[in-house]
Amino acid sequence: MTTHTEATALFIRNAGWQDAHRTLVAGDASNRRYERLTAANGDTVILMDAPADKGEDVRPFIRIAEFLLSLGLSAPRIYARDTGAGFLLIEDLGDDLFKTVIARTPEIEPTLYAATVDVLGVLHAAPAPPVKTYDSVLMTEYAALSYHWYLYALTGERETKAQSTFEDLFADLLRPLDAAPRVLIQRDYHAENLLWLPDRDGVARVGLLDFQDAMLGHRAYDLMSVLQDARRDVPREIEAAMIDRYLAQNPSAAEGFRAAYAILGVQRNLRIVGAFARLCLAMGKPRYIDLLPRVWEFVERNLAHPALAPVADHIRTTLPAPTPERMDHIRAQART
Repeated sequence: MTTHTEATALFIRNAGWQDAHRTLVAGDASNRRYERLTAANGDTVILMDAPADKGEDVRPFIRIAEFLLSLGLSAPRIYARDTGAGFLLIEDLGDDLFKTVIARTPEIEPTLYAATVDVLGVLHAAPAPPVKTYDSVLMTEYAALSYHWYLYALTGERETKAQSTFEDLFADLLRPLDAAPRVLIQRDYHAENLLWLPDRDGVARVGLLDFQDAMLGHRAYDLMSVLQDARRDVPREIEAAMIDRYLAQNPSAAEGFRAAYAILGVQRNLRIVGAFARLCLAMGKPRYIDLLPRVWEFVERNLAHPALAPVADHIRTTLPAPTPERMDHIRAQART
C-alpha cells in the first residue's frame, strides 16, 4: 500500500519537480498543509496537500480559482493536479501577506485596504458561479456554534434553551437578508489570506488565498470579514472609510447596507467564537483562544447597532465574555 509520503513524492515527480527543495510554508485550521518547492534555478511553486481521506477536497479550490482568474483577479494559477489524492501544484504568490506588509510599512495600510474594496467591486459586478448559498438557515446554524462549543466549554451543557431561543431570534433577524442580491463571498477574506503584489496592476495587486469555501451571500459579508479581522486590529477610521468607499463604488441604500454589515458581523464573529473553541477542544489548538477578546469586541460593536435590538440582550445575557479566567478554563480542556 502506498503511503501518503510516497504518494506526495510521486505527484511531485510526475509534475517535474522531483529535484526541488521542499520547505513547509504553513498549515491552517483544516487538514491542509502547504510546501514551497524551489528548483535549482530559483523558480518556485506551492504544493497544496489536502488529504481526501481526512475530508478535504481540492475541487472547490480549482473551480473558484479559475473563476477569479477569469475576472482578472490574482488567484494562484494551477499547474498540476491530482484531485483524487488531494494534491495541487499552484502558483507561488510570495510571502507578502497583508499582515506582514502592514507591520513592515504601516503607512501603506490604507492603500492595501482600498485595494481589497476594489477587488470586491470587481467580484460583485460579475455573475456568480453555481455554488451553495449562505442563507439564513445555514448562517444561524454556524452562529450557534458559539453556544455548541464556546458555551459548552464553559458550562459543560449543550442543546440548551438559551441556544434554542438564540436560533429562533437570529433566524428571524437574518431571514430578510435572503432576499438581497447574491454575490460570490470568499468567507475568509482577511489579512492573512491576502498577499500584496505591487508589481501587478489595479485589482491584480491583491493575491487571493483560501477561498475554497466560497458561497453565494450578501455583498456586505466579505467587506465586513476583511475589516473586522480576528487576527489583527484594523483602525476604526479605516473601517469607516472603506465602507464609504465600497458604497461610493457600488451604490446601495446606505442605511440598509450598514444594518446588514452589523448583522453579518454578529453572525460571523459568533461563528468564529465557536470555531476557535472547537479548534481548542476537538483539535488540540489552544492558541486560537488567544484571539477571542478581539472577536468578542466585534460582537459587542455590532450588537450596538439598532438592527440587532431583537437579539442583543439575549446574546449579552447568555454568552459570557471571554475573560482571562474563562479563556484559561477553555485552554485547559484542549483536545478533550
